[in-house]
Amino acid sequence: MAEFVVDPAFAAGSVFAADWPLCDVRLQDDARFPWLILIPRVAGATELEHLPVSDRAVLMEETIRAGEIVRALAEAADRPIDKLNVAALGNVTAQLHVHVVGRRRDDGLWPDPVWGRGSALARDPAATARALDLIDLG
Repeated sequence: MAEFVVDPAFAAGSVFAADWPLCDVRLQDDARFPWLILIPRVAGATELEHLPVSDRAVLMEETIRAGEIVRALAEAADRPIDKLNVAALGNVTAQLHVHVVGRRRDDGLWPDPVWGRGSALARDPAATARALDLIDLG
């Protein structure tokens, strides 16, 4: 049986934030958006159907939890969100992962999708540390 390994592509644009029961949780390094990525620790999974049924339920609950944290990240930055975007795309990185992104009507890309649009704006280290502390509390 293959061992689970996070695709190295995630390291380029995100930082490890937490270990949840099913997923590695990563904070996307893009200060334009409060944005978490959930990566289920299931070796070889590229589609939701590759998860056992019991893990699908856990992923849904972890996605809801991530949405609550994304909202908290936005509130902490005094930029509450108008909408959560949740997607499992995998066009660039095939490993199964779920994006949970907070959107605002004034975010510059609204109403377009964020994926592959514009250049990421790196968070400063202090903002990243604050965000990681908030995620840890969530």
